[in-house]
Parts: sequence; C-alpha cells; structure tokens
Amino acid sequence: MLIVIAVIALLLVSLYVSAHYNWWRPCVDASCPRVLMYHSINESAEGISPDLVVHPAMFEKHLQYLNQQGYQFRTITELLDTQPDGKNVVLTFDDGFRDNYTQMFPLLKKYQAKATIYLAPEIDGIERLDQSQIHEMRDSGLIEFGAHTMHHVNLDKAEPEIAAEEISQSKAVVEALTGDTCHAFAYPFGRYNDSNVEQVQQVGMRSAVTVKKGIEQISDPFRIKRISVLGSTNALQFHLAITRGRYRV
Repeated sequence: MLIVIAVIALLLVSLYVSAHYNWWRPCVDASCPRVLMYHSINESAEGISPDLVVHPAMFEKHLQYLNQQGYQFRTITELLDTQPDGKNVVLTFDDGFRDNYTQMFPLLKKYQAKATIYLAPEIDGIERLDQSQIHEMRDSGLIEFGAHTMHHVNLDKAEPEIAAEEISQSKAVVEALTGDTCHAFAYPFGRYNDSNVEQVQQVGMRSAVTVKKGIEQISDPFRIKRISVLGSTNALQFHLAITRGRYRV
C-alpha cells in the first residue's frame, strides 16, 4: 500500500513539474526571432497585478542571459525591415509605464539593448511616461515607440467606429509625442478580430503584436506571437520560454 501511495505521489509531482516547467516541448530553431512581452519593470507591484511587474534585478538577468546566448537586440520594425541573420530578440513593453524610463531604460543603456514600447496615451491606473522621457528614450536610438490604442480598450468588443478611432488617434498621438512616424501596434489584452487587423493596416501601421504565445518565423506581421514574461517567471522558466516559446501549460 505504501508503494502505491508513493507511486501516486511521484506521478502527481511529475505532472505538476511538467505543467509548470515544459521541458518536454521541442526547442524552436534559433533562426526564429524571439519577441518578448513585458509591462512594468519595478521593485514594487503596488496598485497593479504582480504578474505585470518584473523586478529590475530579474530583468537584468534576462539581458545578461540573452547576451550570453548570442542574441542581437532589435526593435520590431528593425527586425521586419532588415530580416537580419543570426539569433534575434525583440523586447516589447505594453502600456507605457513610467518605470520603463526610471528602471528599464538605464539597464537597456548598460547593455546597449533595444526595445519597443507600445503607448496607450490615456490609459488609466498607471503612472505614464511623459514627453520629455519619451524624447530622451527616442534620442538614445534604443527605443521605438508604437501605439496601443488611446484608452487600452478591448478592440474585439468595441463598436467598429470606436475601434477605428482608438487605433487611428493613438497612432497620431504617439507621432505627436515622439516626432516620428508610428509603425507598430499592440492589441490591448491581445483581443482583436479580422476587422481590427484591417483597421490597423488602413492607418498605415506595418506590424501588430498579440499576446498569443509562441516562437515562429513572422509570416503575418499583423498577428505576431510573443513570449510572455511575468513577475513570477523564474530563471529556468525564462530559459524554457526562450528556447521553446512557453514554459508552462
């Protein structure tokens, strides 16, 4: 009886570990670009979901890991325009948290890593980047700014005219904030439909990212998959995500 209990316990532990550490997924070819999704980089998760906040020390370990593995940092538009050879990674940040300037940007400069930040200019509930910070980040040559709607709305549930306005206005405001043409878009919550994709294309965007997890060659620049990095993601899970596209079921 004790042997049966031990076997069952071992099986349950194995299932738990395999579900949270997907070692069994096949590795994705290194030539496929890795597009990572972050939000806030901060020591505190006060006021927002802890899953959206990665500690600066952990983010620095991510940069170190990517450097050690030979990845080249690109912005999303640079990746799509040049289609560079070798191992490439795109760091993306949704919403436009002010800590992207205070916490994340110094680390990017330290490692000369590039990133793309998707701004939702009138999003509620967060401390947002201001124009002077945006200009400094843009002038560094390390940051591309994209749009993320004005108010971070669920486009799939929005009326077509509201969705169109959120997309077009966010592009215009991002361009006014940066002084550059806005080429990149991120669907809030990862929610969108075919009509939204057409709306993004019609305003002149050249790419759009989703929250669907995975690594693949980019065949559709308006439905780009990303690797989600959470506040709870540990070093082993990060390695599994980078090599396999996701680390848990």
